[in-house]
Amino acid sequence: MKRKAESRAAGEAAVSKRSKTALGAEEAKKRFRAGLFDKKVLQAYTHEYSNSAPYKHAVIHELVDDKLLRAVREEIRNNVEFTPKETDIYKIHQSGDLANLDGLDNESLSKLPSLLALRDAVYSESFRDYVSHITGCGPLSGRKTDMAINVYTPGCYLLCHDDVIGSRRVSYILYLTDPDTPWQPEWGGALRLFPVQEIENKDGVVAKTPLPDPVKVIPPAWNQLSFFAVQPGESFHDVEEVYHAQTKEILEKQGGRIRMAISGWFHIPQLGEDGYIEGEEEKNAKNSSLMQLQGDPAQYDMPQPQVVKVDQPKASSDEFDEADLEFLLKYMAPTYLTPDTLEQVSEHFEENSSITLADILSKKFAARLKEFVESQEKVPLPEDSTKIEKETPWRVAKPPHKHRFLYQQPSGPDELRTSQDESPITELLDNFLPSRQFRHWLQIATGCTVESSAALARRFRRGLDYTLATGHEGKPRLELNIGITPTTGWGDEAEEEEEEEEEEEQPQAKTNGKGKGKAKAKAVEEEPKEIEEVGGHEVYMAGEDDADEDAAVYKSSGDDDNILFFQAAAWNKMVIVLRDSGTLKFVKYVSKNAKGDRWDLSAAYDVEEPEEEEDDGKAGPSGAGAEDDDEEEFNGFSDHEESESD
Repeated sequence: MKRKAESRAAGEAAVSKRSKTALGAEEAKKRFRAGLFDKKVLQAYTHEYSNSAPYKHAVIHELVDDKLLRAVREEIRNNVEFTPKETDIYKIHQSGDLANLDGLDNESLSKLPSLLALRDAVYSESFRDYVSHITGCGPLSGRKTDMAINVYTPGCYLLCHDDVIGSRRVSYILYLTDPDTPWQPEWGGALRLFPVQEIENKDGVVAKTPLPDPVKVIPPAWNQLSFFAVQPGESFHDVEEVYHAQTKEILEKQGGRIRMAISGWFHIPQLGEDGYIEGEEEKNAKNSSLMQLQGDPAQYDMPQPQVVKVDQPKASSDEFDEADLEFLLKYMAPTYLTPDTLEQVSEHFEENSSITLADILSKKFAARLKEFVESQEKVPLPEDSTKIEKETPWRVAKPPHKHRFLYQQPSGPDELRTSQDESPITELLDNFLPSRQFRHWLQIATGCTVESSAALARRFRRGLDYTLATGHEGKPRLELNIGITPTTGWGDEAEEEEEEEEEEEQPQAKTNGKGKGKAKAKAVEEEPKEIEEVGGHEVYMAGEDDADEDAAVYKSSGDDDNILFFQAAAWNKMVIVLRDSGTLKFVKYVSKNAKGDRWDLSAAYDVEEPEEEEDDGKAGPSGAGAEDDDEEEFNGFSDHEESESD
């Protein structure tokens, strides 16, 4: 995914406006390790690069003069400030642009002489030629310096992407981990490379798409440089999560597991430089877009929605006959089938275009479901995606630069599950969610007429899975999620305890949050405290109107104004949202520090567009009302008065 978030993830820098003094060859070489520029050494790295897989890359150990790099690390620790930041694709601590070092005042620059010396050495003609020879990529710019310092602490990561933005030609990472406490591979933080599958369609056109499992793992090491040529549709990589230590004492002994690195890119020559070709950047951008669209790779994305059309979408009445109630009571708590409760649910949804319902499943079915999910968590899954799909009923969502999780879909009309594959989860998928009776209940609860549906059971494995932000095109649609995560520690337990106490005093619906006026889907809840420790929450976000801003920024210095709806992983909780076109949605990467996996059932319903009504300043059940910049009360309803606000 070529988005601004990716460039920010590694601190993409702007071109320095101040011209740099060219560094002489002899002075530049002194700043690297002795013997690096020997012909035999260069040939060895060139050979390594040409024979590497899954795509061409190289690793140089002891790149920089050790004394210089230690001085750089000390200057960074003492004088550089870092900003914690999160989007759907990364969680890191970022420095400012190192390209702008020349623009600092003399006092600030005097505190970073070694860092400036390293920056100039890396972009010197001698080292650019060295990298160009190894990669065979052609000339590289010495004017466009593009580098920043990134710090990954436990819980930080960068998800799969290919680095293809603008004029980038070579991507690199220079590690500044503690030189006196060697980094251990089991701490995580590795650069991981993904293989690409080439699929030829019937017309002979080849589409490229990354596979879900990385095949090359390069752990961090002091003074180690990893680099590769940026290749559209091929150079997919991520940064493995830096894993938490078992205790604070162990973490302190290990130096905090602080993965510090200088990340950046070499670019194609700029105007006035040797090797500059007019229009090359525009041509590369066009070719990159064509290559990533060639063969329509999206057709091979998994899962593909299995949309089921409704023959007679309109419900005959707002009541259930005895047989329908008997069916629904097998799965749903009786509370949500009473006329009074349904009326409250409908009124709340009409006002807010969303609702959260706790303890939605019947006690008997919920107990059976929980027992099954907990038993499944105790059985280790194969690490390889191919083995998972061969040995279990789960399938792996791909490609990883869009999403990765395990899923099951409803059985088709001509498909029969084996008794081994049947479970309470498949019962919800095959019987409950697609049933006429539940569709009738959903239409009463939301006031929307359902025209079609598609559902998934999902399992987000800790330390592995996520979805990246995607938009929704077309008319508004209902989206439903039933959380069936049996473990605790996802961030909303404290609020639930408070609500249980309040419920004894006030069992009716109450205010539990504030709305975001600019959102068309008015379902807004504030972020639970400390949930970022394990992730797994589903987030709806407003699309960014400003083309220069990244709408997928989830956290930056406490700014979360574009969050429309925030739902932590939970047990036996249903969320219904009317989602407008342009609203982004993602499930945050689940940290390995989570107590278990995130489980849910996710469904989307196309609904009949409502008739036009006079604009009263509110978003009606279609979610398509006028935007309202005034905050409105969020009157959350549930039989346990659930709240996601803090």
